Amino acid sequence: MKKNTRWCGYQTFQVVPFICALVLMLFPVSGSGVELGTRQQTILPRAVPPGADPVAPSNVAAYLTSPYGQWDWGPGTNEGRRLTLMPEGYTATNHAARLLSFFSLADVHMTDKESPAQVPYLGWSADFGDPGMAQLNPSAYSPVILATTHRLDAAVKTINALHRVTPFDFGIILGDMCNSGQYNELRWFVDVMDGQPITPSSGAHAGADTIDYQKPYQAAGLDPSIPWYAAIGNHDQLWMGIGYPSEKIQQAMVGSNVLNIAPNGPLIPPGAEGTGMYVGVVDGSTSNGTVINWGATNLFEMPPTVAADSNRRMLSTPLDSPTNFVNAFFDSTSLPLGHGFIPGVTGSLAACYSFEPATNLPLKVIVLDNTCKADVPDQNALFYGGGWVDAARYSWLTNELQMGQDADQLMVLACHIPILPQTSAADTNRSSTFHDTASESNLVATLHNYPNLLLVMAGHRHQNVVTPFPSPDPDHPERGFWEVETVSLRDFPQQLCAWEILRNSDNSISILTTSVDPVIETNSPAWNSRTYGLAAERIFGRIAFDDTSSRTYNVELVKYLSPAMQEKIADIGEPLGHSMHIESTDSGMAIDFLGQLQSSVAMTEPITWNDVSAATSSPYSVSAQNGRQFYRTVEP
Repeated sequence: MKKNTRWCGYQTFQVVPFICALVLMLFPVSGSGVELGTRQQTILPRAVPPGADPVAPSNVAAYLTSPYGQWDWGPGTNEGRRLTLMPEGYTATNHAARLLSFFSLADVHMTDKESPAQVPYLGWSADFGDPGMAQLNPSAYSPVILATTHRLDAAVKTINALHRVTPFDFGIILGDMCNSGQYNELRWFVDVMDGQPITPSSGAHAGADTIDYQKPYQAAGLDPSIPWYAAIGNHDQLWMGIGYPSEKIQQAMVGSNVLNIAPNGPLIPPGAEGTGMYVGVVDGSTSNGTVINWGATNLFEMPPTVAADSNRRMLSTPLDSPTNFVNAFFDSTSLPLGHGFIPGVTGSLAACYSFEPATNLPLKVIVLDNTCKADVPDQNALFYGGGWVDAARYSWLTNELQMGQDADQLMVLACHIPILPQTSAADTNRSSTFHDTASESNLVATLHNYPNLLLVMAGHRHQNVVTPFPSPDPDHPERGFWEVETVSLRDFPQQLCAWEILRNSDNSISILTTSVDPVIETNSPAWNSRTYGLAAERIFGRIAFDDTSSRTYNVELVKYLSPAMQEKIADIGEPLGHSMHIESTDSGMAIDFLGQLQSSVAMTEPITWNDVSAATSSPYSVSAQNGRQFYRTVEP
């Protein structure tokens, strides 16, 4: 296994808190100290008072001041340890070793807001409280589109700060890097990850000298020691993620005439150009991103125009082989070359690959393209936006799984679209996400045949949901696996996810997930985007006014292994038996640990956020296993 130096947890000297604090203080957050995850604190929406004045979706200035987008910092969350996949009567044991540490991002939706072929008018012109058909209104327009590059840059800075404390072995992007499959959208994504100069506008670059969200800036770039990989999503290759990229759309993307479509969204036939709606564009010279050039076509004497930009071209042409999308990842300065994709592969397998993230660790990650590759115009959103695994990809997947099984490798399956997930975190009924529900059920049955499969990880639905898939055979609990969906960086709560895979003392596996709020500079475009995102969810009626939940789900998921695999991994991983021991002093910085702690002074077990805050007013002693879930810094 790759041995990263993880100095937290190997020292017992009083100097350690000082060193840890010094490193963390290089990346400060709100108030004193550094908050490194939602196990420590979460963003909680404030309840909207009864009788609050409605806010039109187009009244962007009111998003920042109205009660719909207001929030506070609240206590952390921890759903505890889930044993759903374990044998009946199983008793949990202690963590023994860390096998892997990584991060994921999903559904960034880098958006060319000035493109003549996006559809902001659908949301901009909507009524208060109207999410629209299939909730497309806030997907088509939300003022979060003003700062998509800035949010990613903030997330990257946060990842780098976490990496300085407990190094990541790799990162993975779970699809929908783009919003509408445009070349410049993917270019922005890769350039932010690479740490390049960013010009967050297109066409005429209106407002580049005067408007905060339009000004060019230097991206921080991901720490070069972290390799990152990518999976393709439906928005990376389809018009708005749901539409066939017809010739008309492709011409509109690179042209100057604003696209016109039917009033309710679908494209209109070429012979009916005067009967639809112009989709509108964001005016980058306005501080609130006013949408212009939209409305019924019969209200315009001439088609509205914008400055054309060839970098808006569609990536996935033809649709059945996303080679143009894949090739863009080879134009990158960060590692690995191609970010997992394999050059020269064509057809529906072009975005499928696997990799082994650490040497001397029997684990591989299988990256599956489970998006639509069918070239059938005029189909509905479920057809294009749903999950697909055709015969070629099914054969490839089963071959990868079998090779991993035969090689005694643990396996993680990463894809964009979840497979038969729970409807929500609270609703355990299953929700089909595939165009063909029969193939989706068949895929689940197939995955049960590979007991070394630990986890399916996905994005797509913009929510934190964990779905257990217990073994269909109680005598072989190792055939069960977990599926974890993570939230979007676009929509509230705008988070990334930190993961740890641990070996337990009985050689079962624990998967720890921690949602992370990006560290954001106050009053920056990314900071405003956080309020925009929450306000949009309420203004469009997707979050109830009295709902003050964080949408965060932090959990430990335990997986049973076959006796052969238990023996295989028995001595693998970075030992967690070493504990951090900290003595507080009356002055200077101190590190507080959260979680299962033993203390000699006025602390309870398990400890809570409030306990830690109170305990820091007097000398104390804390011991805990090292791990990113368990620390923060405070100033006495």
